[in-house]
Amino acid sequence: MPIPTIVAGPQRITSAGWPVPEERRLVTVLFVDIVGSTTLVDRLDPEDVRALQRAYFHTVGGVLRRWQGVVEKYVGDAVLALFGARCSDGFDAYRAVRAALEIQGALDRRPPPGAPRLRVRAGVATGEALVDLAATRDGWHGVASGAVITTAARLQEYAPPGGVALCAVTHRATVGLVAQRRVPPVALAGKALPVDVWHATGAIRPAPARHEGPLVGRRRELAATRDLIVRAVRERSPRWLSLAGPAGSGRSRLLHELTRTVPTVDGAPVRWCVAHCPPYPQPLAPVADLVRGLADVRDDDAPATVRRRLTAALTDLVPPAGLTGAVSALEALLAAPDESRAASRGAEVAREMLLGLAARQPVLVAVDDLDRAAVALSHFLRRLFAAASARSLPLAVVTLHRTEWADVLPEPRDRWHRLTVPPLRPVETGRLLRHLLQRAGRPTGAVARLLPLVGGNPGRAAAYVASLGAAQSVPEAVRREVDARLDRLDGARRAALMAAATVGAGLTAATVARLLDWAPGRAAPVLRALVSAGLLVTRPDGRYAVADAVVREVAYARLPRAARAAFARRAGRSAEAGAPPVPAVVADPAGRPPGPAGCPAPVVAAAPGQRGGTERVVRLRGGTPIRGRGLSSDPDRVVVPGRAAPPDGAADGRGVAAAARPGGSARRQGRERRRSWLLPRGTPIAA
Repeated sequence: MPIPTIVAGPQRITSAGWPVPEERRLVTVLFVDIVGSTTLVDRLDPEDVRALQRAYFHTVGGVLRRWQGVVEKYVGDAVLALFGARCSDGFDAYRAVRAALEIQGALDRRPPPGAPRLRVRAGVATGEALVDLAATRDGWHGVASGAVITTAARLQEYAPPGGVALCAVTHRATVGLVAQRRVPPVALAGKALPVDVWHATGAIRPAPARHEGPLVGRRRELAATRDLIVRAVRERSPRWLSLAGPAGSGRSRLLHELTRTVPTVDGAPVRWCVAHCPPYPQPLAPVADLVRGLADVRDDDAPATVRRRLTAALTDLVPPAGLTGAVSALEALLAAPDESRAASRGAEVAREMLLGLAARQPVLVAVDDLDRAAVALSHFLRRLFAAASARSLPLAVVTLHRTEWADVLPEPRDRWHRLTVPPLRPVETGRLLRHLLQRAGRPTGAVARLLPLVGGNPGRAAAYVASLGAAQSVPEAVRREVDARLDRLDGARRAALMAAATVGAGLTAATVARLLDWAPGRAAPVLRALVSAGLLVTRPDGRYAVADAVVREVAYARLPRAARAAFARRAGRSAEAGAPPVPAVVADPAGRPPGPAGCPAPVVAAAPGQRGGTERVVRLRGGTPIRGRGLSSDPDRVVVPGRAAPPDGAADGRGVAAAARPGGSARRQGRERRRSWLLPRGTPIAA
C-alpha cells in the first residue's frame, strides 16, 4: 500500500514508498578535478575535448561504482560523488578514500585516447548534509546540500597532483586503515580558522587491535567457549563456534583471551591460526593472512625470503613431489588473494596445509568479523571443517560476527554452536568505565552520566571516555555504528523508529499510524519487529519506548526540521517538546562547558538503585549551572533543593514533587523532599 505524502506548508517532506525521503545524514563527499584542465582544453579541438571527457568520466565513474559511490554531478571536468548518501555501512569515509586513491591508477592504466597523461587531485570531506533519498543515483543534481560539499571541493586544491587531501573527520574515520601524513593547516575560503589537512598515501593492512586492561564481565562466555574447544580437541571431534554480538560488544577481546588462556590442551601445544577481516578485503585475503601466520611471513619480506619460509612450512606437510607447485600456489595467493584460478589453487593448498598440521597437533582456526568477508572465505572454512570432520582431526573453527548476520550452518549440525555475547551488566559496565576513566586521567564521577549512554557496550564505553570534553554529544565512532544499524532496517521499520524518536516513551501503534498516515493494523507488526531487533522495549502498560537513548538521538537528528514539525503536530505537541534529550557530555577538569556554547545538555537519569546524594550539574541554553540532588528521570525536570518558587526566568513551574532515593522510607522521603519544576526546553535559568 503506498504511503500518503505528508505536507508541511509548501514543502514536500515525504513521498510514496518511504515516509521520510529527505534525511539529515552523515555523508562523505569526494571531489575529483583534473590538474591543469584549462590549459589542456585550450590546446584541443572541441570534438577531442568531448572524447577526452567521455573517457575520463567513464573511468572515474567505474571506480566510484565499484566502491559504492554515487556521482551527484559533473562540473566541467570535475566529479562530485557521495558515499553513505542512501545507505551507510559505517565505512563510508574509507570507501571514499579508497576510491580516490584508485582513480589516478585507473587513469594511468587506461589513458584517454589522443590525450597526454592526466593527473587529478582529490579532496575528501565528511560531515552532515541534507540528502534526498529518492534521488540518490548517478547524475542526479541536488541530491545533497551542506557545507561538507564545498569543503571537499576546496580541499582538493591542496592535494598534490595524483594525491588525496582529507579533512579531520575523514582522517579520524580512516586512521589505521589508510596510510596518512599530516600537512600544515590551510585557510579555506569561508572558514574562520585554518583547517587541519592530511594527505592519504595508500591503503594499509590494519593491525589487530591491542587489548589492554582487565577483562570485565566475560568470564561465563570465555569458560563456555573454552570448554567447547577442549572438547573438540579431546574427542577429536571438530567443532564450529560462532561468537555473535553487535559492534563494540567485545568479541575481539574475547578471542584475544581465548588465544591467551588456551595455549595447550592436556599438555599438547595448540596452534592458533587467527585472521581478521578488514573492511572490504580481497576475497581470499584472510586466507592469505592465515598462511602468513603459519609460515611467519612478513609484509616487507623479499620474494626470496617468502619462498624460503613457505618451503620450510610445507616441507613436512605435503609430499616432496608436490612441494614446488604448492609453494608457487601459495606465492600466488599472497601476491593477489582474489578469486582467480591461481589464488583459488593457493587456497586449496592452504586448506591441506592446515589439515596436515592438525594431524600433528590441535589446530584452532579463528576469523574475526566474518560478516565483512566475501563468500569465498565462508566456502573455504566450510570445506576445511568438512574435511577435518571426515578425518576426525582435533580442529575447531571459531568465527566472530554481528548478531544479525546469518551464518551458513556447516555439516554436521550437531557440532555447530552459537554463543551470543550479551551486553555487560550495569555493575560490570560501571567497573569498566571507572577503569577507562582512571587510565585516561579523568574523574571517575563521570561514571553515573556515561552509564545510560554506554548500554553495556565496551566499545561505546571507550568511545565516550575518549570524547569527554569534545563538542559532539555522540562520539563519531558511535554515530557511524548507529547509522549503519539504522540503515539495515527496511523503510517501514526505520520510519516507525523515527516516529518513536519523536514521541519518546509512551508510544502506541495508533500514534505511529497517525504520524505516518498508515492504515489501521499496519504499525503493530512493525513495532513488534523493532522490539525483536532490540530497538524498542515494551513498557508494563503495553506502550513502547526506544531502548537506547543514543539510537533515539541519532534517529531524531536524521529528521529534517519540516518532518519534525509535521510529526510533532500530528502527535499533538510542539517540535521542541518532542525532541529527545541530548546525552550529557561531562565537562573536563579544566571546567570547560560540556559541548558547544548554547547547546543544552539535559539531565540524564540516575541508574536504578543509585543513591540520591550524588550532585549533578545541569546546563540549559542561556543559563548558568544549577546543582541538584536526586534528579528526576524526566529530561526536562530540574530538581532544585530548598526552592519554594520556580527558578528565575522559568516560564512555567508545575507543582512540587518528591525526589527521594529509590526505596526510601516515607519519613525519609518527607525529610528529603525537593522542589522540581517542569521547564520548556531552552528556558534560561539562573542559579
